[in-house]
Amino acid sequence: MNPEQIHPGAWVAEGARLGEDIHIGPGAVIGPQVVLADGVRIGPHAVLEGDTRVGANTRIAAHATLGTAPQDLDYGGEDTALVIGADNDIREYVNLSRGTVKGGGRTVLGDGNLLMAYSHVGHDARLGDGCVITNGAQIAGHAEIGDHVVFGGLSGIHQYARVGSLAMVAAGAMVTQDVPPFCMVQGDRAGPVGVNVTGLRRHGGYDPGRVRQLYRLLYRAGLGLEEALARMMVAVSDGPERRLFMDFLRVSRRGICR
Repeated sequence: MNPEQIHPGAWVAEGARLGEDIHIGPGAVIGPQVVLADGVRIGPHAVLEGDTRVGANTRIAAHATLGTAPQDLDYGGEDTALVIGADNDIREYVNLSRGTVKGGGRTVLGDGNLLMAYSHVGHDARLGDGCVITNGAQIAGHAEIGDHVVFGGLSGIHQYARVGSLAMVAAGAMVTQDVPPFCMVQGDRAGPVGVNVTGLRRHGGYDPGRVRQLYRLLYRAGLGLEEALARMMVAVSDGPERRLFMDFLRVSRRGICR
């Protein structure tokens, strides 16, 4: 690695493992357990500490804090990790916490996510690929987020709650129960307002008509959850939409947003 790519005002601890073509800006702090894959870009005054692993070509902007100790009163300094995939864009003042032993020990981000300024991902949370976490959105510990989910500005999700793939959480929404795939929710407490047709069109690969059928049976037919699941098996033809939607509903622990 070309040493000129590390600003002389940065502090890189002995033991940190750096790939090729790394750029580290002035005032940045890289702890001794940090692992950076090839092509990572780190802005001024960003702080990476603890067991933090960053995938290739991820960009980390100024003043982001990654791998900080979990904000959990039971945390006692155990060796836990933050694992970040490739091609993520992590903007100014974003905070990502390490995991806790009781939560499995790892906070995980997939690939290709955009985390806008001042957003937060708590300990032991798991994000899929291609998510957009808008400015000031807050994801609590142990939350599970699918692929291509959008969180609007200043929205929040309760710990242990889940959001299915291609769902959209509106700005300012407070999510306390699970959001099924493909659905849009808004409000405090967040409730369903329709199908994320725009997300379906942008992503491709799913039939919006079949998704609308599933949505109507869950939210517009006056059925309980078990009744709705039974009707889906009969009334909706098999396909990836039905499988993803029904699998998500069957394992809900906090209940579904209503």
